[in-house]
Amino acid sequence: MHENRTDYPKRKTQMYQQLQELPKKYKVLALVKMTKVRASQILPLRKKLKGEVEFVSIKDKVAQKALEKVDVPGIKEIIGELTGQCMFMFTNMSPFKLNVLLAKNKMMLAARGGDIASIDIVVPAKNTGIAPGPMLTEFKEAGIPTKIDQGTIWISKETTPVKKGEVINNKLAPLLGKLDIKPVEAGIALYSAIEDGLKYSEEEMVIDVEKIRGEFAQAHQQAISLSIEGAYVTPENIGQILSKAAQTGRSVSIESGFMTDDTKEQILQKADSQARTLAGQVKDYTPA
Repeated sequence: MHENRTDYPKRKTQMYQQLQELPKKYKVLALVKMTKVRASQILPLRKKLKGEVEFVSIKDKVAQKALEKVDVPGIKEIIGELTGQCMFMFTNMSPFKLNVLLAKNKMMLAARGGDIASIDIVVPAKNTGIAPGPMLTEFKEAGIPTKIDQGTIWISKETTPVKKGEVINNKLAPLLGKLDIKPVEAGIALYSAIEDGLKYSEEEMVIDVEKIRGEFAQAHQQAISLSIEGAYVTPENIGQILSKAAQTGRSVSIESGFMTDDTKEQILQKADSQARTLAGQVKDYTPA
């Protein structure tokens, strides 16, 4: 029955058409797994990356059928990864740059039961504005001291019910939401990507910017040291090469006793020191 079907929901038809056209329009197709991603994270990214990245939320079966008919190098390799909730990002920027941008745009979210706290959760002493009632029990179970004042619940003392890295339980999570405390840092990372027929995995696209910056700085310093050692003159090292040459010349002059205006004092001091040493040895010498 389904083989002869000709009418499909508008959303699926639109998605199918997009997945036929966008891989040919952009150089990069990036896949995001939406398992732990919330809708509230996507909207700010859409606004920030507007004009640079096109977002397409997909259904696995529709996407698979659409991509099977797209003649773009490497695209078939990504079809097998379209399981569960997914989203495509189409762009002309490098997937590595895109992943770095995504990492920089993390946001703090309200907690759900079972989430891991990204920070120490500090509940300050204040008027919650919440009327007394069943909520008092929730505060008590969370270990947050309260009092009733002027018809509302007041938190009487600053507390830290959960430390960074600890699990936020099902009872505390909704309470934090009512107090407008967002203790979970969330970001989006690419699961895989295709660029010019090459497929990159999640691990390959993770870049530690500070580490790379440090490695570049180290490589630059090593190159400078090598060029100085080899006397390969560049605008950056000429001062150091001339300084080293001058120092080497002074050392050779002093060692060989070749006097110049700059070295005669040190040569005479060296000769005097050697003469005193020799005189002392002669004085202490006792013939056998």
